[in-house]
Order: sequence, then C-alpha cells, then structure tokens
Amino acid sequence: MARTNKTSEAKVQALFDRISETYDTTNSAISLGMHKRWRKKTMEKLPLTTGQKALDLCCGTGDWTIDLAKVVGSAGKAVGLDFSKNMLEIAKKKVEQAGVRQQTTLLQGDAMSLPFADNSFDLVTIGFGLRNVPDASHVLKEMKRVVKPEGMVACLETSQPENKIIYPFWSLYFKLVPSIAKLKHNNRKDYVYLQQTTQKFVNAKELKQMFESVGLVNVSYTTFMFGACALHMGYKSAKRN
Repeated sequence: MARTNKTSEAKVQALFDRISETYDTTNSAISLGMHKRWRKKTMEKLPLTTGQKALDLCCGTGDWTIDLAKVVGSAGKAVGLDFSKNMLEIAKKKVEQAGVRQQTTLLQGDAMSLPFADNSFDLVTIGFGLRNVPDASHVLKEMKRVVKPEGMVACLETSQPENKIIYPFWSLYFKLVPSIAKLKHNNRKDYVYLQQTTQKFVNAKELKQMFESVGLVNVSYTTFMFGACALHMGYKSAKRN
C-alpha cells in the first residue's frame, strides 16, 4: 500500500472527527454487538499482566485502551493514541468513568510515526484501524519498533471470509453498512468510505504474511463470525531489532 498524500490523510481524520459522537452506537449496530465479544476473546489471549506497559493505536473512543488499563493496574501504564481529537475527547470521558485515569494516557498522534522510543512497551495493539491507515505495513513496522523484545503486536480487524458460500452474504451485508449508519444519524458517504476500506483490505492469510514480512515471529491468527473479523498476533524476537 502506498502512502497517501497529506490531503487524503486530513480527509480521513476529518471523517472520524465527524462520526465520533455516533461511532459507538453505529459500530454496535453494524457488528450486531459482536465487536464487544471479539474484544473480550482477544483480551483472554493477550499476555499482559499487572505493572506492564501497553500501547493501543487508533484507539478511537477508548474501549480497548480501558480494557488494557484495567489489566495493567495502577502500577502499569496504558497509552491510547489516535489522530482524531473528537474521538479522544470521548475516550477521556470513558477513562474517567471507568476509574482508570491514573494508569491511562491518551495522546493525539500519527500511527505512521509513533512518538515513542524503541522497545518501550510490553504489548502494542490496534483495533479496527489498520485498514484505514495510509500504509499498513509501515504501521506494523512502527508497532514492532516500539514493542520490547519478546513483546507482542496484536491486531483485531475486519477480514474477508474465505468460505465461498459465506463470502457473498458477507459482501452483500457490507453493502448495507452505509444505510445502517444513516439510521444512526451519520452521513451516508462517510460509511461508504469505511465500507470500501473493509472490502478492499487484505484477508487473514495475507495479513499474517504482512506481519511476517516486517519481521514479527510466531505469527498466528484467529477468525470470528465465519471470518468477518480476525485477530492476528505476532512477537518481536528476543534479539533487539
């Protein structure tokens, strides 16, 4: 994927600022509420413990960041980074409500150029954001750079069912996404873009190859809902690189 120009990046950022107020309710409608279950299943697989440091990229309204903060506790640190100021404002309120402010930091920033030193985090995650960045491979490289040796990089993302019987139904459903979003008082055109990024993004096997191509090891993935969503996990080798 070639990196898009700054104008395109600014348009995507403005899109997420616009949909921030209805983002959570719209996501629940589109995923039929399953995104919460997928994240819960993901948390069960992550090797994160009390006192560690986790980074959540494209954190949006902060749900996954809060989950991570609850695990690391007051002795640890969970950092959520997103380029949308409006999304982060909502995340800030959620962090307060969840009672995890002490161990949580929210930053406005670019996943393409992370403002962290090499080997800074025990775990780096990205949820439903990799398909919307200018260059997914570059973001994976950045995630690998800032995770500690033997640390994990995890991605929870929409995917494409490989079953030839399921795929047509999946494709048809995602064509309805903009209309579902409109019912939640969104601009239909915004969700046309998000529907397109979903359908154009790589499948689970191809994303596994992308993980491996940036040097992550022991890469595995788990699919949910007949392949409509996938969790990919890979490790940084013990050697500092």
